[in-house]
Amino acid sequence: MLDKKEIMEKIKELKEATGAGVADCKSAIEEANGDIEKAIEILRRKGIAKAEKKLSREAKEGIVESYIHIGARIGVLVEVNCETDFVARNEEFKRFAHEIAMQIAAMSPQWVKREDVPEEVIKREYQIYFEQSKNEGKPDNIADKIAKGKLEKFFEENCLYDQIWVRDGKSKVIDQIKLMIMKFGENISVRRFARFEIGKD
Repeated sequence: MLDKKEIMEKIKELKEATGAGVADCKSAIEEANGDIEKAIEILRRKGIAKAEKKLSREAKEGIVESYIHIGARIGVLVEVNCETDFVARNEEFKRFAHEIAMQIAAMSPQWVKREDVPEEVIKREYQIYFEQSKNEGKPDNIADKIAKGKLEKFFEENCLYDQIWVRDGKSKVIDQIKLMIMKFGENISVRRFARFEIGKD
């Protein structure tokens, strides 16, 4: 059992590590029985849950960020939205928008979210994958599973939110957006982007 002084020290350590409020840190420390790593995980789970709720809130402020790759053969413009002008002027928010632009330059997504992919494109891709499996002699139910798996891969490659975040090679772009939502306490979203590459339409 931790004494009052130890609890206060753990709360301070957790607050410095996560940026969460004192009350949330105290609750997480108590739930984790003083284990800082567990407390961080608890805060992340709760924070992600809160971030999910904020994703539906309207975000009308923000910035248009640009990125020109070395050699000036690839350029990106991206609109990243937030809820307040205060956050839009924040340096960390601006850096994040720049990292999003770099992600788009590196990974060349076609759409922001999978919901933006036209229905006819989804149907066409599914049909191609399904027929490929059928031509390999797979029965319909197996071909269907394979086609759906390949369609998931299609979303991961072509939709910005589903792509692997190039800066860590593990998390997805949407996970990084949720972390920013947790940090700033308001909805953050990518509205649209344009990627230009010399010699490509």
